[in-house]
Amino acid sequence: MNGESDRDSTRYYFVSDLHIGGDETLQEVEFMDEFLAFLRELPERDEDAELIVNGDLFGLWEFTELEGMEKFDALLELYPELFEQLRATGEQVPTTVIPGNHDYELACHPEYVERLAEYNVTLEQEVVITREVADRVVWIEHGQQRDPNNKSPDFGNPYANPPGYHVNRHVTSKAGRLSERGRFNWLKDIQSVTPMTRIPDWMISQYFYREMSPLLRYTAVPFLLLFQVSLLYLLAVVLDVLGVWSLPAEAVSFALTRLSIVGSLIDLVLVVNVVVIAILALLAIPAFFLARDVRKTLTRFGLVGGDDPEDVNDRYVDVARTVFDEHPEVAVFLYGHTHRASVTEVADRVVVNTGTWLRRLHRRSVVLGLLPDVFYPSYRLNYVCISEADGDVVVEYETVQKPNPDDLSILERLLTPLATPQESIPEWTSIDGGEGPWGPQSEHPSDDRTGSDVDSDRTRDTERGR
Repeated sequence: MNGESDRDSTRYYFVSDLHIGGDETLQEVEFMDEFLAFLRELPERDEDAELIVNGDLFGLWEFTELEGMEKFDALLELYPELFEQLRATGEQVPTTVIPGNHDYELACHPEYVERLAEYNVTLEQEVVITREVADRVVWIEHGQQRDPNNKSPDFGNPYANPPGYHVNRHVTSKAGRLSERGRFNWLKDIQSVTPMTRIPDWMISQYFYREMSPLLRYTAVPFLLLFQVSLLYLLAVVLDVLGVWSLPAEAVSFALTRLSIVGSLIDLVLVVNVVVIAILALLAIPAFFLARDVRKTLTRFGLVGGDDPEDVNDRYVDVARTVFDEHPEVAVFLYGHTHRASVTEVADRVVVNTGTWLRRLHRRSVVLGLLPDVFYPSYRLNYVCISEADGDVVVEYETVQKPNPDDLSILERLLTPLATPQESIPEWTSIDGGEGPWGPQSEHPSDDRTGSDVDSDRTRDTERGR
């Protein structure tokens, strides 16, 4: 359904995962101009509106040399224009913040409620809040309590910190302090790596393409690119030696001869790779058992493995179904945390992920060879508006334009020339409002789903958070 929203009803604007603040280079906010412009624009729209930041407005975990309210004082000193704009916006548009995991301390100290109130920001120290739209309910949370690595075992207890807290204190913040020492200022982008179990792969990629000695890198590139070709070359040689089939080896030899000096260089690379493959084959068995044991150890500590981002989003959809079952009046389940914006229809309800304002990293494999994956950076600054239109609940997804970062190396661009596609997110989604079959005496609409609806919904076990 399309149409203009009812100006007489409240329009709720949602953003999340800005992660403002942290040690040294983590203090850089690449989207600050765009966010300030967004805050200035809200009052100009002359609406009955409320702005809700559903978690991770600040990066309090990333301040490791400050304690308690010193972190808030640092935020005021670093971003005075932000707080003055929050004050100005809040004079006309009520502004509400709930804690995420990176600013979990907001849930632990009443002083934050008082300090934020000075800037017309209402802090609700809750895991879940709700708002009513068109006689339906919008369920609002950050989502960290659904994530075993970031779930606080006792929400509101300042000492009940999850594993993710320690990763940020000892890895992310350390990266912020060290980032400027690199050949390129890239370590600060570690906070954009999601899920955090991808950090080892990302660091290998950045080391190879950014920090490795250029002489060593460009010497290794032909060997790594031709590694898979070397396997075929080895197979051809083996077939020739065994007298099974000599044609492939003869064809390769003829082709390399025709290439003259270039052919000789390629032949040298192939021979070296074949020797390496033979050595690796001899070491394969003991290396397999060693690698398996190391991986098990790292998995226990949550440093490798983990869920694919798509599976993580599916898991939150399953959590939303549980909420819909237990609270039939809920029309929209809204969360953030995973940094992957989405609007997903589930039967007659909608699941919304508010994404992030940080740069996003898209993992791209190199088509040929054993070179590390490339992580393409992009921006998807976005906000979600939920309002009533003609008695229905309307979810509007909006983006704020910002050019993508242009800091990939030449080698990274050459190895992955195709552009990274953006996920398609509907700009307008509506849900029936008012009285209906979701009433407390009625069956949940999802019980009447068709077979195709059930087949299209993947069901996975998930931990039910608070």
